[in-house]
Amino acid sequence: MPFLTRTSVCALVAGAMLTTANAGFAEGELNLYSSRHYDTDERLYSDFEKMTGITINRIEGKADELIARMKAEGENSPADVLLTVDTSRLERAKAEGVLQSVDNETLESRIPAYLQDDDNQWFGFSQRARIIFYDKADVADPPKSYVDLADPAYKGLVCHRSSTNVYSLSLLSAVIENHGEEAAKTWAAGVVDNFAREPQGGDTDQLRGLVSGECDVSISNTYYFARALRKDVDGLDQEALAGIGWVFPAQDAEGAHMNLSGGGVAAHAPNKDNAVKFLEYLASDQAQKYFSAGNDEYPAVPGVGLSESVAQLGLFKPDDVDLSAVAENVPTAQKIFNEVGWK
Repeated sequence: MPFLTRTSVCALVAGAMLTTANAGFAEGELNLYSSRHYDTDERLYSDFEKMTGITINRIEGKADELIARMKAEGENSPADVLLTVDTSRLERAKAEGVLQSVDNETLESRIPAYLQDDDNQWFGFSQRARIIFYDKADVADPPKSYVDLADPAYKGLVCHRSSTNVYSLSLLSAVIENHGEEAAKTWAAGVVDNFAREPQGGDTDQLRGLVSGECDVSISNTYYFARALRKDVDGLDQEALAGIGWVFPAQDAEGAHMNLSGGGVAAHAPNKDNAVKFLEYLASDQAQKYFSAGNDEYPAVPGVGLSESVAQLGLFKPDDVDLSAVAENVPTAQKIFNEVGWK
């Protein structure tokens, strides 16, 4: 658990509710509900507080819990900003009515249109490319696209996360958007046929599977690999990383699928002006550079420099599909996963 400032609210515990005494309705405060769990975000918060004099009070928890909590709190919710990971969760927050539209020139101009909600209820502030990793010793011709993962040539070689994982759902949702539902179903069935093991674990476990020899091809978000390049990660030392190659998929087609971390202003934000200031800060060059330097992510704002660990992965073409449209495909993606037996 990262340390909290003296005035910060502790992490979500047993559903405890903020009281009137510490809800932070006074000018100069910001109540942040966040499912980002990275220690390095401390720098984002402390710099904002120093720059603005606004105190950030935090409630931290899982995205679904925070969204449900905001909905239950209704008009009495002290939440000013929701930060979370993945477009599907941002869209879920919008669908549950816990966010509000924000008409802001800074956010509109700095965040690319495809990385923000069509109604300006949420904005993306950092990205992770979901790419293909492979064992260089065993795979001479790795998959060049997501479609290739279903090629029988890779039968028994592929490791992946479970079908209920939000990253899996977002990837299949993007395949649906780019190639159509029937093609997506055929693809998912083909990937299942190529599994080296039942879906399990997180992204780091998919990379460890390459090192252990359990599989020869896997998918992971880039920041897990970049983090291992930057600092020690159990099971992924520098010798192990040297044996892993990577491919940014679909470079001659739609481009690499991007996962998004973003946020929006809460529907009943008591400190709305401060909430908007915070989102503007997250879109600033200073904050954008720290997303890359502190957590090995890609900035959402074009032209912001990359950290060394991220830059080592190289340049690539990202998929600029409308992420709002992708998020709408999540129910269909889950149905397809169930039909093809992707556990």
